Amino acid sequence: MPRKPLRVASVNVNGVRAAFRKGMGEWLEKRDVDILALQEVRAATEDLENLLGPEWNILHDPATAKGRAGVAIASRDAASIHRVVLGPDEFDSAGRWLEADYEWEGQVVTVVSAYVHSGEVGTPKQVEKIRFLDAMLERLPAMQAHSPLALVVGDLNVGHRTLDIKNWKGNQKKAGFLPEERAYFDRIVGAEGEEGYNAGAGLGWVDLGRRFAGEVEGPYTWWSQRGKAFDTDTGWRIDYQLATPELAATATSYTIDKADAWDTRWSDHAPVVVDYAL
Repeated sequence: MPRKPLRVASVNVNGVRAAFRKGMGEWLEKRDVDILALQEVRAATEDLENLLGPEWNILHDPATAKGRAGVAIASRDAASIHRVVLGPDEFDSAGRWLEADYEWEGQVVTVVSAYVHSGEVGTPKQVEKIRFLDAMLERLPAMQAHSPLALVVGDLNVGHRTLDIKNWKGNQKKAGFLPEERAYFDRIVGAEGEEGYNAGAGLGWVDLGRRFAGEVEGPYTWWSQRGKAFDTDTGWRIDYQLATPELAATATSYTIDKADAWDTRWSDHAPVVVDYAL
């Protein structure tokens, strides 16, 4: 008898210890997640083990600078292998790229928890962001060759299309919506209006958020903590699940677990949860 669909959840926790204090544990208990990808962990491996408990197998790649970034993957079944190096040797990708192989229904599924730099125009932060996007773009074909069932999830800090940012007109010259950043996603899933967009164009990967939502504004995954951004749904869709065509074909549901109210949030990002019927 086949197992239930593989449920993969991803969320930028904005500090996992703070997230658990605010209610992340209660959310996780109800969600029946098989693989949980976290970004901006900003904690030690021991903290993750204490918060999640012994029923989870935890992989964690902290940032070089203590208290910054950090990515993790927690799973019910242990990974068979994992990798943390992205890009050339001199490039510091620590805390931003964690790649792991899992066996599910006799097949290998590769999952990446990724946290792309936020960037800042005209500063070294933007240079590092572009270097990371270059390395990610180069890695994707090799991942797909390694396993046709591959998935990159996380806070990728780029809104690909005008549909992905509520106030896109006011953000065209800001990091996160720059033409050169969005061009990377054109190369991954295809450009807006291109034949085969999100269905074979570019490198052929599939943006499951856009596939399930269709041609509508949002649905957003991040809202600024300032002002009334959450209440007015003035958000950005910068958290993704990007899947190879083979894996995307098995996706049966896509959900953004947006909080009911501003004061019930445990992160400024909402979890993205997808079921894969392998």
